[in-house]
Amino acid sequence: MVANETLASGRYSVTTIIGLEVHVQLKTQTKLFCGCVVQFGSEANTQVCPVCLGMPGALPVLNREAIRLAVRTGLALNCDVPPVTKWDRKQYFYPDLPKGYQISQFDLPICADGYLDLPTPEEAESDSPPQRIRILRAHLEEDAGKSMHDETAGTADTKIDLNRCGTPLLEIVSLPDMRTPDQAKSYLSELKLLLTHLGVSDCEMQEGSLRVDANVNLHLDVDGQTVATPIVEIKNLNSFRNVHRSIAYEAQRQVVAWEETGQTIEDSPKTTRGWDDVAEQTFIQREKELSADYRYFPDPDLLPIRLPRDFVDEIGDTLGELPAAIRTRLQTQYPIKPYDADVIVNQGRRMIDYFETATTVSGDGKRTSAWIMQDVMRTMKDRGVTIDDFPVHAERLGQLVARIGEGKLDNNRARDVFEYLLDHPVAIAEAEAALGIEHVDDDELKTLCEELLAANPQVVDDVRGGKQQAVGALIGQAKKKNRNANPQLIRQMLLDLIGS
Repeated sequence: MVANETLASGRYSVTTIIGLEVHVQLKTQTKLFCGCVVQFGSEANTQVCPVCLGMPGALPVLNREAIRLAVRTGLALNCDVPPVTKWDRKQYFYPDLPKGYQISQFDLPICADGYLDLPTPEEAESDSPPQRIRILRAHLEEDAGKSMHDETAGTADTKIDLNRCGTPLLEIVSLPDMRTPDQAKSYLSELKLLLTHLGVSDCEMQEGSLRVDANVNLHLDVDGQTVATPIVEIKNLNSFRNVHRSIAYEAQRQVVAWEETGQTIEDSPKTTRGWDDVAEQTFIQREKELSADYRYFPDPDLLPIRLPRDFVDEIGDTLGELPAAIRTRLQTQYPIKPYDADVIVNQGRRMIDYFETATTVSGDGKRTSAWIMQDVMRTMKDRGVTIDDFPVHAERLGQLVARIGEGKLDNNRARDVFEYLLDHPVAIAEAEAALGIEHVDDDELKTLCEELLAANPQVVDDVRGGKQQAVGALIGQAKKKNRNANPQLIRQMLLDLIGS
């Protein structure tokens, strides 16, 4: 559903209201309240102890690193970090929550009142303000275990793996500032980029390190009056694709439901729905509990936490340049297109460093970024390597791009050199010598062009008659006579000689 879309009937318009709750597994070595290791893929129920199993008498001990990572994230999201935060018990029963409650934060979260600016879309005006999504809060909590349903076995049995119990989560709750599935996906992409850049989480959605709940309802403009449909929370979305598709489906479903029942947010409580990826539709789960249903109260086993200003400031000093600022700087300093800057920044800090080093050597940011996206990243994908392991170092790529700019190599011959360098860690000159590439000086190039023009008077007449493209036929002939001749230089030399 597109924001402010007028339906075919013309009777009313619809605005989709979207807020996201993102659960991020923090990159700590141990759990939030015990010393059990956090490691994905271990044998079920091997990373547990009396604390995370909720055994009577077992007392939690706070993981300081989780606090540091939460504060680091909050500062990067422009949040306020209060001087005191505390822990609360959130009461509910799940088979994979052995204590019968979750240690979370209710009224004093560790971070609150922030925002995240989204990249300006390509089609927007250059001076358009950024799309700002406000962050209501970011609070720490422990994760529950995992229920594994073995439906292929033909039984209703469910196995419980409690390895994940107690893993530190940071739940980042946005205000309902998004209006389209595309905007929600853009928010998630930017948030994931920020979190991985900060090193606070690996955000591997297939491993459960980042999970999304989407809150969706509609505002219908009916005869000048705003009617709000009941809010639906779509739970446990594990890919950006599913977030996008489930929001789009849910918006359409709510239109139909409102037309059939007329129910509004005043008539119906908030409900939760799941997403069936095969059927491509949401399905009802239950009515959503409110905060009173969870019976929050301060955890008696954990003291409130004081966050001294110097502790917070010290963490803030380590943030460095954040992705949004890097993206803007790359566009202005080098300069490159917004799309190119976005691709490079999304590849991570190592790729940013690779690009900047190569560009410093080449002196040509646009051509360097094109080579990185068309050749370096393609080769990385084909060979299954990261930029850290890439065989053509940044300085060498910069030297290669510089030779193209100087007219010493055309793109085709440069790619021959690039392919050679992938398997031979040698200097550019050695690669060229091995490939039989020799520099063609201006006098040699001029002689070659004069011979071609003398043998093709019709081309000369065509060019003088206004058909400059006619010289294209001579470029191929020149390459046959001397494969080291640069096509761009040949073309310009031919035009210069005809014009003189």
